[in-house]
Amino acid sequence: MKLTILDGMALNPGDLSWKCFSEFAELSVYDTTPQEEVIARIGDSDAVLLNKIIINEEILSACKNLKYIGVMATGYNVIDVKAVKKAGVTVCNIPAYSTDAVSQHVFALLLNFSNLAVLHNESVQKGDWMKAPVFCYWKKPLFELAGKTLGILGYGNIGKKVEKIAEAFGMKVLVTPHRPNGNANCVSQEELFAKSDVISLHVPLTKETEKIIDSRNIALMKDGVYIINTARGGLIDEEAMRQALESGKVAGFAADVISEEPMKPGNPLLGAKNCVLTPHLAWAPLETRKRCLDIGLENFKGWLNGRIQNSIY
Repeated sequence: MKLTILDGMALNPGDLSWKCFSEFAELSVYDTTPQEEVIARIGDSDAVLLNKIIINEEILSACKNLKYIGVMATGYNVIDVKAVKKAGVTVCNIPAYSTDAVSQHVFALLLNFSNLAVLHNESVQKGDWMKAPVFCYWKKPLFELAGKTLGILGYGNIGKKVEKIAEAFGMKVLVTPHRPNGNANCVSQEELFAKSDVISLHVPLTKETEKIIDSRNIALMKDGVYIINTARGGLIDEEAMRQALESGKVAGFAADVISEEPMKPGNPLLGAKNCVLTPHLAWAPLETRKRCLDIGLENFKGWLNGRIQNSIY
């Protein structure tokens, strides 16, 4: 049994160990793999683990021994599902491992706007507090989360966790799409856009959701809305977002994801007004990545033993 890890650095930059997989297979580990080298590196492997490597019909046709793909993430848009089904390859992902970490990051980004801790730390470190005429000052207005309306677009595991945290802050919550039991907080997408002070995105990237935050939908929102994206970069029309930030229609945009990663120099969000970006790290706490690795191992062992879990189809 040959197992190849194609882009191991994403999950494990050196603080975890792949050794647990070597108990069950002859293991080859690559930190990164250029797309053009995927076929050569898979070779005659029976199984591969990957994060953002694209697997398409061309690769499957060239790698006849391949029987198992372990996606070391929740999203599997890098996989040509029709092609792997046709080839009879089992694909398993890692659902729900990052719920706590991503939800935590949503509020790290939101609190950056409400409390401006980074801005004021920089001011203090530059000596501004020592020059202040009174005991306190603020560079820009602050605001309370309590009483504000948070619209959660997408009500899966992370959306539900974000709701609980928001309620602990005293926020009102609206959600869409429809959730069981017909809760009064469930509204149409248009109503969510119109009534929310803050919008947090938690939908998958599909043909229906691609660039769902565009100029038309931004126009439906309150003036001065804040938007948080920890889901997928492709949900945002980035040029429209830059324009909305420049005009002040959107008071602040924060994202852990962008349309093309790593970021390219020409991305419209780079240097945009009131825009906070983090490099796709919401899932990166050590505990979260260790959980992902452990589930990935259980997925692999289950497949070996004929007890498949977390199959994507």
